[in-house]
Amino acid sequence: MASFEFDLLGDPIPEGRGKRGRPEHIPTEEKRRLIIVLLAFDWSMEKIAAALNCTPPTLRKHYFRELKHREEARARVEAKLLGKLMAGAEEGKDGAIEKLFKRLEKGDQKQLADRVANRGSVSSAPKLGKKEARKKAAGEVTGKFAPPAAPELLN
Repeated sequence: MASFEFDLLGDPIPEGRGKRGRPEHIPTEEKRRLIIVLLAFDWSMEKIAAALNCTPPTLRKHYFRELKHREEARARVEAKLLGKLMAGAEEGKDGAIEKLFKRLEKGDQKQLADRVANRGSVSSAPKLGKKEARKKAAGEVTGKFAPPAAPELLN
């Protein structure tokens, strides 16, 4: 059975350590979870790569799936935390129950604020295409550049 040595951060030291060139990056599940959390906090790719001690191309190569769902990362982390909070509330922990109520109130306030903010807006007519907008603008011309009136018909 192979025994691995670990560095100060707990990462396994690759076998080729001390040889020429940069050691190969070894992706782990712990690093994958860390990347999802860092994406949730809107870290840049360069900053995440520096935290993992690799280059951005290496980051894209090994963690493509995690980086692809960048927009969902915050929602996934928040959902996981809310799940833990709900589990604590179901166990009867007062702190978890209180935090869950505060979270629900915050969501209700946000919905109410959105409703109040959109209260005065009038639903706009469907957006016209380029040609329709030009025709409408041409028909509304007044003043010196307005088209002449149609001639009167003789009976």
